[in-house]
Amino acid sequence: MVRKKSYTLQHDGPPENFDPENPYKDPVAMLEMREYLVREKWIGIEKAKILRERVKMCYRIEGVNHLQKCRDLVHRYLDATRGVGWGKDTRPPALHGPKVEESAG
Repeated sequence: MVRKKSYTLQHDGPPENFDPENPYKDPVAMLEMREYLVREKWIGIEKAKILRERVKMCYRIEGVNHLQKCRDLVHRYLDATRGVGWGKDTRPPALHGPKVEESAG
């Protein structure tokens, strides 16, 4: 199956009537918000899987030069895996949050 280049996947954003201070006020909005969060989490997981497969193929194709040739792809993969996955919400952000660059000086 071939995907047309002009086609882009459109999905709904978070529900407009969801109130984070009182999530049980509107049960339908609460369920829609939960579905939205799960959908976004799965999208992040699948993007990381696709990048992992690309890294594997790059390593196999480039051989001994994979450290230089696949560097950008590996950095994209590592950034895609930060904070992605189930059970990451309760861990401290320092363990799975965005990468923090330390300044030298």
